[in-house]
Amino acid sequence: MVRQSRGSEAEVERRRRRVLQQVIDEGSVRIAVLAETLQVSAMTVHRDLANLESRRLLEKRRGRAVALPTVTVETATRFREDQQAEAKEAFADLLVREVRPGDTVLMDCGSTLFPLARRLGRIERLTVLTNSLRVASLIGAAGAPGTEVVVLGGRYRPDFEACAGPETLRHLARVRATVAFSSPTAVDRARLFHPVQEWAELKAALRAAAERSVLAVDHTKFGRTATHGYGDASGYDLVVTDAATPADQVAAIERLGVRVRTVPPHDPTTAGTDPGRDPDTD
Repeated sequence: MVRQSRGSEAEVERRRRRVLQQVIDEGSVRIAVLAETLQVSAMTVHRDLANLESRRLLEKRRGRAVALPTVTVETATRFREDQQAEAKEAFADLLVREVRPGDTVLMDCGSTLFPLARRLGRIERLTVLTNSLRVASLIGAAGAPGTEVVVLGGRYRPDFEACAGPETLRHLARVRATVAFSSPTAVDRARLFHPVQEWAELKAALRAAAERSVLAVDHTKFGRTATHGYGDASGYDLVVTDAATPADQVAAIERLGVRVRTVPPHDPTTAGTDPGRDPDTD
């Protein structure tokens, strides 16, 4: 029996993720097949596809849904958040060691950094500047004493849940941070890429606005390129990745004199602890 209930917003979003994942996996899927797989009506699938198409995550054609290039799909924040979740938690355990109470921290909108944002929210007296409304919310919700969150203005993009553009760059040109955290969409032989020019420019500006810059990137991003390059890893002080990253890709970064740290799988028994953080800042 076809279930007609629309469900809660969270349920609808989960269903849309399933739709998108099936389309990505198969490249092209008939609407009738999606409806049968999900046990919903064809009208519900049409609504889901219209929503996903408006977010530039797939194309809706006559009677079917067609995948866009993978690198384009991966720029959508809400659909990347659950990918490589274990590695992202492990990254956060390591990255939080780069921050001390009183630091000024820059962060971009990459979902790789969301677990780090949750940890930074427990460190006192930070000033965090970010173009990401999601990062700002995660840090602000923790309410650590003396911590201030500043959102970098600019043109808002709902698919990134963040701002970018000339206004954001002008704001970045006027600040100086202790450390900047960023995550690329694609990396190949130490060169960094993004499919959207505004975001490529933003990531380069983040790097330039900090005394130290740290790049966090899981193995799925390596061996890929996108339309807009923004230099190589040589401008970073540290690159953090996971053990599945190809050795030749790691070697290309290390040849630039950049330190690379490879994290082990995340240990859930230590997820509540932030190594390197002052225990008195809780």
